[in-house]
Amino acid sequence: MILQVITPEKETFDLPVSLPKSYLGKQVHCLFYIEEEAKNISTPVVSSKKPSDFFGILTNEESEKFDKHIQQIRNEWDRNT
Repeated sequence: MILQVITPEKETFDLPVSLPKSYLGKQVHCLFYIEEEAKNISTPVVSSKKPSDFFGILTNEESEKFDKHIQQIRNEWDRNT
């Protein structure tokens, strides 16, 4: 990731940017924003729910499918070591 902070003095300007070779031939995103705009973005409210609030939300069938899926994922992790 490359960060370059600029202060433009007019609406149009040339922005010389040097990119690493690893960026060539790939989509590169450029984002322009004002510092004050970024500070005013509200952050999501953190839920006050506890894990115990979700007890019983899955049916037995859904729970078994979920457990099998988790086991499959864990087996894939173990396979790579």
